[in-house]
This record gives sequence, structure tokens and C-alpha cells, in this order.
Amino acid sequence: MRARGRALHELDEERLLRLVARSDRAAFDELYRRTAPWLAVRLRRRCADEQIVAEVMQETYLAVWRAAGAFAGSAVGGSAVGWLWTIAARRLVDAFRRRAHHAEPPAAAAGTATAPAAEDEALAASVGGDVGDALRRLAPELRAVLQATVLDGLSVRETAVLLRLPEGTVKTRARRARIAMRKELA
Repeated sequence: MRARGRALHELDEERLLRLVARSDRAAFDELYRRTAPWLAVRLRRRCADEQIVAEVMQETYLAVWRAAGAFAGSAVGGSAVGWLWTIAARRLVDAFRRRAHHAEPPAAAAGTATAPAAEDEALAASVGGDVGDALRRLAPELRAVLQATVLDGLSVRETAVLLRLPEGTVKTRARRARIAMRKELA
């Protein structure tokens, strides 16, 4: 058993996912041990509600267990952690939608200013100063691409999957966002 644990410890995340696809519980445990702390931090940067983060984590790893065989891997330019993040990000969006669908605004709120989105609050907390101000002034579609590629470290392909955009659109928006940021900071 100890040798098996050491062997799993030496595998990369993509190989672990291949084993998880064959219902290998030890590989799943190793993948979870290795990626859960990192994933939780990323989710908390986008959502301050611990209950939602915990729910999204659970749904994400359940989806990974069920769909590990669908992971295409490096053969299509993807990475295991990028695939994992894409699942988590989609689950987070779903959680926000469920929350918004079930929430009823109080009667006193009609006509008051709306609160900033959770992503904007997380962005404000993680990027401050002139850079944060410039980033918040970007158009939402440009900011989303910059946030995914720069702050979250996703590749163009992973960002395209996450935002459900063609890769060319991601590249164009990233370029437009960089140009706009340079102008704002000049």
C-alpha cells in the first residue's frame, strides 16, 4: 500500500485523471489532496460565501469522479488543472444563477443602487491601486478575459472553454484589454 501511495505521488495530474477514469479511488484521493487547496483559493477569490465555495468544491469533484473519462488532455492542448478549473468555474456560475433565481429583493431595494458583483468585489480585493482601478474600468468582456488569463493563469484554450468563446475572440479581447490598460496607466 505504501509503495502504491508513493507511486501515485509521483504521477502528474493528467495521469491521475486517467486512473480516476478507471474508478481508481486512491488516484482520486491523491488528485483531491493535490488540487483542492489550490481550487478553494481560486474559488474564494471569486466568491466570499464559504457555503457556496464548499458546495462548488463538492459538485466539482463529483463531476470529476463521474466524467474523468471525458478529459481529452494534452492531446488537445489542455491541462488537467485547467479542465478542473473549468468545471469549478462553471459550477460557480451555476451556483450564482441558482442563488439569484431563488433570491427575492426586499421591497425597500426597488430604486436603490445595486451592489457590485461578487467577481468585482473579489477583483477589488485582489488587485488594488491604479492597476485595480484601470482593470475595473475595462469593459466586462475584456476584464473577464484578463482575469482568466492573467489572474487565474489559464491558457487561451482554457479561457475559451471557460468563457464559451472562440479562441480567436479570446486573443482579440486579451489584446484589446492590454491596450486599454496601457492607456489607463499611462
